[in-house]
Amino acid sequence: MCEQITAMSVRELMEAMQTKRLSAREVCQAYLKQLKQREDDVNAYLSVTSELAMEQAKAVDEQRASGQALPALAGVPGGIKDNILTLGVRTSCASKMLENFIPPYDATVMEKLNGQRFVLLGKLNMDEFAMGSSTENSFFKVTHNPRALDRVPGGSSGGSAAAVAAQEAAFALGSDTGGSIRQPAAFCGVVGMKPTYGTVSRYGLVAFASSLDQIGPLTRDVYDSALILNAIAGHDPKDATSVRRDVPDYTLGIGQGVRGLKVALPRQCFEGEIAPEVKEAVLSAARKYEKLGATVEEVDMPALEHALPAYYVISSAEASSNLARFDGVRYGYRAQGCQTMEELYKRSRSEGFGPEVKRRIMLGTFALSSGYYDAYYKKAQQVRTLVMRDYGRIFEEHDVILSPVAPTTAYKIGSKTQDALSMYRGDIFTVPVNIAGVPALSMPCGQDADGLPVGMQLIGRPFSEPLLYRAGYAFEQSEKEGKPA
Repeated sequence: MCEQITAMSVRELMEAMQTKRLSAREVCQAYLKQLKQREDDVNAYLSVTSELAMEQAKAVDEQRASGQALPALAGVPGGIKDNILTLGVRTSCASKMLENFIPPYDATVMEKLNGQRFVLLGKLNMDEFAMGSSTENSFFKVTHNPRALDRVPGGSSGGSAAAVAAQEAAFALGSDTGGSIRQPAAFCGVVGMKPTYGTVSRYGLVAFASSLDQIGPLTRDVYDSALILNAIAGHDPKDATSVRRDVPDYTLGIGQGVRGLKVALPRQCFEGEIAPEVKEAVLSAARKYEKLGATVEEVDMPALEHALPAYYVISSAEASSNLARFDGVRYGYRAQGCQTMEELYKRSRSEGFGPEVKRRIMLGTFALSSGYYDAYYKKAQQVRTLVMRDYGRIFEEHDVILSPVAPTTAYKIGSKTQDALSMYRGDIFTVPVNIAGVPALSMPCGQDADGLPVGMQLIGRPFSEPLLYRAGYAFEQSEKEGKPA
């Protein structure tokens, strides 16, 4: 019975609890049992809040038994990436710097989920301060891909994707700065949504790069993703970058199909260092869209070739500024036995941060330094404008852009840890989306010869998430219909 429960979608769990076929406690117990069975192999969680989860589930059951009307997600268990603040529950950003930090308040997305009466299973592993593409940069542990335990789950939201893929959470929240939701979703064979910048509040998200970061859901299927985005989207006066805009019901019209839509295939995304199996899987998806009634056209987006270096300059510059607050004085790790303030700063930051975080801080500080600002940071911002114009030009004539999520499937753990540039190149298809601030949906579209998932991403104009869900749902349903029962 437990295995059946953890295999259910969010929508199925909601219906089962609303009709009282399942209790919230039964659902919570099933997931905690699954955690015990899988977690030693997967390492998705940094902390498991078993007692809190059972208390929350018990409260939901009592309120439902009393006849009280409950929100849609009441009793649904989820996991939260460990850079999203959770009141009273450790939030470490997978770093020694915040190893023992207990937040005194909730992030806005947590307030929204708590208002929905969801059940918190725990906090999920990640690359330290969200800097990485493999979840190998965590101070605490390396997360393994549930689809093949010798492979990385992607990053930085690798714990979030792995938990959903291993049925250790019905859904998870991650954050996406340059692909950190979409790439692990692709590697683990789940669905990840990076919303339009400003759609989901960043208040209470520990900042990596403030002009790029967005919180979004990871789920088993497209409809579940729309349900979770319903719960977390909306204007927040505590976030100056939050957009004041009515939140639609993202599930409305999701089944209308794609007949008449125009899909663009950027030529630059199918050239160079892309695995043949990945290329073929995405092109096969394009052919499927044609069969479903969409028009698919190849387009040229020359600025995409320059987006990756621009992203790493901009994100590292913003990271160097955002992480300056971690100095050993106010909160976080403090080196002991220091004789001067300068020694305290140096040792606390040297001992508290890992190698990848130090690398990006140094790169960002260099790019912002006197004499180099115009040559690097200013130039990167100019490239950002060109990328945004490329997207704007394509969306004048097309509804959706289809591309790979990553040039390869999940690679073996340890295979790229000594080659930072190779790992950075893996973000080549995802970072342009963050630079432009547009939404993108990552979902499975096939497998390679080893049975590892291949991910495709659907990219839309700002605030076109309903259309992306519609296009993603149409493909997902056609894939299900094409498989033998």
